[in-house]
Amino acid sequence: SVQMKRLLTGLLGILLMFSIGVGIVEAKKPVIGVVEFSNTSGAYWWRGGMGWELSGMVTSELSSGQKFDVVERNKLESVLTEQNLGASGRVQKGTAAKIGKITGAQYLVMGTVTAYEESVKGTGGGIRLGPVSLGGKKESAYISIDLRVVDSTTGKVAFNRAIEANSSGGGLGGGLSWGQFSGHLGGFEKKPAGKAVRACIMEIVEYLECAMVDKGNCMSEYHAKEQRRKAKTKKSITLDE
Repeated sequence: SVQMKRLLTGLLGILLMFSIGVGIVEAKKPVIGVVEFSNTSGAYWWRGGMGWELSGMVTSELSSGQKFDVVERNKLESVLTEQNLGASGRVQKGTAAKIGKITGAQYLVMGTVTAYEESVKGTGGGIRLGPVSLGGKKESAYISIDLRVVDSTTGKVAFNRAIEANSSGGGLGGGLSWGQFSGHLGGFEKKPAGKAVRACIMEIVEYLECAMVDKGNCMSEYHAKEQRRKAKTKKSITLDE
């Protein structure tokens, strides 16, 4: 009947609008690429190639969260090598735009390990000489990564944050799979260094999801963390004077 045809036509129209709407929502996912991390901390465990290993781990976590369209590490690595960007973080406006055009990345994520501290404590004391601990029982580690997100269109930093994490011999639960530790980092996965790196990567991904996708109320937590970090830094400077 005519009425039935109109009803079916209306339903098809609604389904078509819904499918188009879903496509639009999916298209709005930020396209992001994670470049090679660098290190200025002097951490004893840092080796050549670890910068791309950290990049790969962050890339995997961002992909699993499904809030970003993530450029494959191999594709990004080859482009950055051709552009001679390396791990120095040298991103000029023209270079960033070219990388974005080639890879499709709207944003480039960069990270620099700026601080790493490790200690061993116990009833009999203990010291750490590089990767060797003597006499201690409880191990802990602290790591800080300077995170920057560069807009590939403008070459300017769109988001930046100091990401900090702590770990202890008691372990760290949930989140990142140990299976993602490979290469040089694989030898540190169950040590304080590996646990601190793991915690930092989780924090990086959660921050990016909040700042770039979720936005709103979740940012208040990070503003509070930043205030505590600044207060702690100011206090330590005062004590050193």
